[in-house]
This record gives sequence, structure tokens and C-alpha cells, in this order.
Amino acid sequence: MVEELGTLAQQTADRLAQQRVGVVVAAVAGDSVEIRGAGTTGADPGHAPGPDTLFEIGSVTKPFTALALARLAVKGLVELDDPLSALLPEGATVPSRAGRQITLRHLATHTSGLPRLPKGMLLEAWLHPSKPDPYAGCTADALLAGLARTRLGAVPGQRFRYSNLGAGLLGLALAHRAGTDYETLITREICAPLGMADTLVTPDGARAGRSAQGHGRRGRPVPPWNLAGLAGAGALRSTATDLVAFVRAQLDGGPAELAEAIRVSREAEHRRSPFAWVHLGWMGHRLHARQGGHLQIWHNGGTGGFSSFVGFDPEKRLAVIALSNTQRPVDRPAFDLLSTLQAEHGARTD
Repeated sequence: MVEELGTLAQQTADRLAQQRVGVVVAAVAGDSVEIRGAGTTGADPGHAPGPDTLFEIGSVTKPFTALALARLAVKGLVELDDPLSALLPEGATVPSRAGRQITLRHLATHTSGLPRLPKGMLLEAWLHPSKPDPYAGCTADALLAGLARTRLGAVPGQRFRYSNLGAGLLGLALAHRAGTDYETLITREICAPLGMADTLVTPDGARAGRSAQGHGRRGRPVPPWNLAGLAGAGALRSTATDLVAFVRAQLDGGPAELAEAIRVSREAEHRRSPFAWVHLGWMGHRLHARQGGHLQIWHNGGTGGFSSFVGFDPEKRLAVIALSNTQRPVDRPAFDLLSTLQAEHGARTD
């Protein structure tokens, strides 16, 4: 199975590399892990990306932010249904609707009613389309000032509406409650217990030397993104090796100090349809019976020069990770690989 797993991972990497500068694919089946790369890091000097190449993971950051929420809840520092206003700096104004306040649970499940982007960001992007980092001006002060002028599109808790603003505010609020910055919060609460040394906001030293160069859709190099106050929505960099450790904790329950938080994050659920839902930080769906009826929990991500995907099946202990240094989604081939592993696993265990 290990040899077959490696072949499948390499085939997916090669498929993705046909339209991308570089990719790394990890496939997990039970206790077996295979990581394969294709293309180039795009850095100088260029070489093939591998298990320890750093990529911007974009919105795959959100499951980290949500797990940090669950971790602080288990510690008793917050409750999932605490209002956002209770965790922000004094004087911050948070919109409400129909008498319902935005809670931390709402932010982690995208049911806050907040828009996708901060106030004025779409206008800024329209006025300055060539701006390399659209989030650069999203400081904490700017976010809170815009939040005070934001109107909710729905009553909090009623419907799913994907929001980078909401996830960013969650990261900001949790770091404020913990008395630290977002990167330190994630390192302390998640990365340290899992032994993840290469997951961070700002790589330096040797890590910077292992960072891939990002590229736009047409393959041209682009500068990195810095999400400033919206770090919780998508600022992390990571490697395939670290993300395997992260997803293994999801598959196996994680070390004792994280196990309860992982359970809490997956027990919380908002139904989007009879077959799809959202946990704290994760999307979930079950395939139709004609497709095998398999469970798939996942999140994808994208920045100006990178794309990412993490998906897993906790019932069969399978997972797929795909990272690319090109702004072109990797979802379809990654989902295809996950479905292939699920079909293979079913055939071997039925």
C-alpha cells in the first residue's frame, strides 16, 4: 500500500504541476504517509519543492484559528457563545441584528452575518487593482473602525456566509484575550503540542531560505501577502510535513492536551444542507451513496501567489494535502485523490 500511496501522490503532483510552477502533495492512509513534489520552488536558486518547503496556506489558516478557540474554551478562558464584543479592546463597536450579538461560535462557523471582506476593501481593490497585497492596510485599528460601520447581512447564527473578516476578527479577539499576538497564540496552543516547528506567520532565517516563491495565475512571481490584523483568516505559512502532523491529530484525536479541543471543534456544527455542514473551522460533507457515501472534511486556501488544500476522512483515517506556489486552485485533483484513497480503502477492508 505504501508504494501505491506514493505513486498516487506523485501522479497528483505531476497532474497539478502541468499548470503550476511547483506543488507538493501528501497522502495519508492509516499509519502510512507519502509526500511527493513536482515542478520548482521558484526561488533562487530554484529546486524541486519537498516536505519541508514553506508555502503560504491562505485560508487553511482558519482551522488553526478555530482550534485555538476550542483550546481556549477547554482551558476556561473563553466560551464558544461569548459575544465578540467581550473580547475586543475597550471601546470597540460590534454590529448586531434583531437583538442578537455575534458570538465566537458564529465567527468560527461563518454564521455571524458579517460580509466576506472588511468595510471598504472592495472599493480599495477597485481603485488600486495592481496593489500587490490587498490586505496590507487591514490593521487592527482599521478593522475595528470599519466594523463599527458594518451592517450585518443576516441575523447571527441563522445562515452560512463565508467571511474572511469574521475569521480575522476571531483571531484578533482570541489573541487579545490571551494577551499575545496571533502567531504566538497558534505556536503555543497548537504547533508546540504537535511538534510543528515550521508553521508561522513570518518565516525567518533558515525557514525563509526554504520558502517557495509565489506566482500569479499566469506564472509570474508575486510578492508575499501580509494579512496584518486579519492574520486569523489566512496569514500562516506551513509545510507538508507540519500539515501532516496537524491532520494526523484530526484523524487520531491528537495528544492529550489537544484531544478535548479537537473533539469540541468537531462536535460544533452548523448544517448548510442535509449533506453539507461546517464545523469550527472545517467544511464537511458526505458523498452520495452512489459515490461511496464517504465522509470528507476539508478546507482550501488561496493567496496572491499560492493555493492549498487539506482534506481528510476520520472514519477511514485517510487524508490529502496539496500545496502550490501558484494562484490556481488545487481542489479538484486533491479531492479526486482523497476519493480514490477512500474507494481503495473500502475495497481492501470490505
